Amino acid sequence: QVQLVESGGGLVQAGGSLRLSCVSSGFSFNAYAMGWFRQAPGKEREFVAAISTWGGVRYGDSVQGRFTISRDNAKKTVSLQMNSLKPKDTAVYYCAARRLGSTTTSTASDYDYWGQGTLVTVSS
Repeated sequence: QVQLVESGGGLVQAGGSLRLSCVSSGFSFNAYAMGWFRQAPGKEREFVAAISTWGGVRYGDSVQGRFTISRDNAKKTVSLQMNSLKPKDTAVYYCAARRLGSTTTSTASDYDYWGQGTLVTVSS
């Protein structure tokens, strides 16, 4: 059974940092590209970051330079380090896995598996 379990969300003040983690099971993590998306209330799901099997990365324009995605294949974990957080970063953050692992994509429908999400709230 495929599982993606996010953790690390919470409440933080503007300018602060959080680190999200996503632990996976039930599929060959090493062969999958991994991504993070977010969805704020009343808005569409937005691409945040992605990392390929060989470490290639892609970021959404709104987080470029502030967020860093990484993966640990031994622990089957993908992480998202979020710095200089802003109130507009408030959202539920979702981890996703894509079977075609050699490339990164910002399109949500390209991903095969999704986690349940973790809430990040940034206060002003």
